Amino acid sequence: QPVNRAALATHPELSRCTLGDLRTIPLPQRSYDIVAATLLLDRIQHAELVLDRLTGAVKPGGLLLLQIRDRDAAAGFLDRVLPGWLRGAIWRRLRPGRPGPHPAVYERLGSVRGVQSYVLLRGLVIAERQPLGGLAGGLGPAPRGYRAAQQAVARLSGHRLTADHEDFLYVLRKPENRFARIL
Repeated sequence: QPVNRAALATHPELSRCTLGDLRTIPLPQRSYDIVAATLLLDRIQHAELVLDRLTGAVKPGGLLLLQIRDRDAAAGFLDRVLPGWLRGAIWRRLRPGRPGPHPAVYERLGSVRGVQSYVLLRGLVIAERQPLGGLAGGLGPAPRGYRAAQQAVARLSGHRLTADHEDFLYVLRKPENRFARIL
């Protein structure tokens, strides 16, 4: 994405980073104790493939740290449906001078149910799950009116979309033995 190239150009501390497509870039299997993906899975296509590759790079007993914007939250809905010019204006207000915003993709995996299904099918364990943003707190200040817009979306959806949180922070553990099960 052009946004990624711009971020690398404006942050010299990222000069050692590898710019590539996580669907194809070589990742050594079972090599890392901890792999982190922050606000990535809601911004890319084929998120399940990317998460499979990241999971494969974690050693048995290692951790996969995820922060995802919940597609089933009012904030995720607003991110998907707001016009690009408005998303850009909000981004520039919250992060002046920083490249962005990234496109909003939000595949099924980018939800609480999506992560739970993924974990169950891959034999992983949710060691920790914490809501962030909205009424849960933990994120920076929102633009004026944004929380009110989230609450309006929640009410209009019959609370199918929640304003209680925006993101979820997950700590997923890869079992030492792939045949181990927690009862």
